[in-house]
Amino acid sequence: MTAIIANGIPWFDQTGNTVNAHGGSLLKQGDHYYFFGEYKTNQKNHFTGFSCYSSVDLVNWNFEEMSLVPQSSGYLGPNRIGERVKVIQCPETNQFIMLMHTDSLLYDDPVIGLAISDEISGPYNFLGALKFQNQEVRAWDMGVFVDDDGVGYLVLHEGTIYQLSKDFKSGEKKVLENLAPGGESPVLFKQNEEYFFIFSHKTSWERNDNYYFYADKLSGPWHEGGLFCPPNTLTHNSQSTFVFKEKRNGQDCLMFMGDRWSFPKQKDGATYVWLPLICEKHFLSIPQFFSAWDYQTGKEVSIVPQEKIIFRESQKGKQFQFHFTGKSVALFGETNQHSGYAEVLIFNDEEKVVHQQIIDFYSYYLQDGLRYISPTLSEGTYQVKIMVTGEFGQWTNKAKKIFGSSNSEICLNGYTVYN
Repeated sequence: MTAIIANGIPWFDQTGNTVNAHGGSLLKQGDHYYFFGEYKTNQKNHFTGFSCYSSVDLVNWNFEEMSLVPQSSGYLGPNRIGERVKVIQCPETNQFIMLMHTDSLLYDDPVIGLAISDEISGPYNFLGALKFQNQEVRAWDMGVFVDDDGVGYLVLHEGTIYQLSKDFKSGEKKVLENLAPGGESPVLFKQNEEYFFIFSHKTSWERNDNYYFYADKLSGPWHEGGLFCPPNTLTHNSQSTFVFKEKRNGQDCLMFMGDRWSFPKQKDGATYVWLPLICEKHFLSIPQFFSAWDYQTGKEVSIVPQEKIIFRESQKGKQFQFHFTGKSVALFGETNQHSGYAEVLIFNDEEKVVHQQIIDFYSYYLQDGLRYISPTLSEGTYQVKIMVTGEFGQWTNKAKKIFGSSNSEICLNGYTVYN
């Protein structure tokens, strides 16, 4: 099968385990890309570590290690939150700097944390709170940015920017404050001497229409750019986490990186949405969602079902089964406001489970298409079972507004086999 970036479906590492790196960032060193993120569980939203994966093509991922593990006490100790991890390299020291949001389980003690390593994948040494004027920087959603001159910046929810010290280990000065009240998941980048600042609205784990500002200087004045995805597509069912930029074929290419959260089953159900980002003067756009695309060309790759099926069930235990002969199988279906979790089981000819995966069929904005591609298996004949678990995500924000699904429906409409 062609090496493509497939969106909104689970990705797997070299061992067949789910790529588990949410709210993260991407850094390239040599010929390898390093993907850092939150290592989630399906049971509880607490800090279990920050993971690191590597790849040479952004498609085939190798788990490197847990770059930062829970601490015995302190900001990343027991019963704490660790989120939005970002890694940058300091030109002054060549050290790798990891910044993150730490918090209590009630999200009432936010602190920006700092860790360092001489090796890109880690392990990272946690140093505690990042400080500005000898005071802890207290904030939650955060990001990082390194300008063309090598100066580093910490960016925060609601549009605050701190310039970092030369060693990237403290805040040196406040550049901007409160640009976007109510904005979170901040992403800052630069293209053609112009700065762009992306935010999402506060809707808990739910997705929303993210928006942006632009400016010629980090200190402003900043101008509202509006939405960069079609209205009401909820940023193609994702939330911003990072914009990755590199030259390909002599051209600057930008890739939007978003998370498709799946509360509570973040480990298995949460996925990624990475898409080509169009950037022109004062203008950002991701006009179309690609279920799959070729990173080298930036073009969509068509993946459609070879076999049509009809399976729409919400009762726990209901299942659809079929056999296939080949190395991999893709499933297609619909996500909507009434759907929940399905369990996929693949059995070999000895009736042993060779792969098991939870898939989230929920989305507030209806979407039809690719839902799952299995890891590559040995050539053979397999049985696939897709079962309704009877579970669905539902949660509230701090104001107790209810978000999430209304039912546990699963809708499948096709599959494709790859040899």
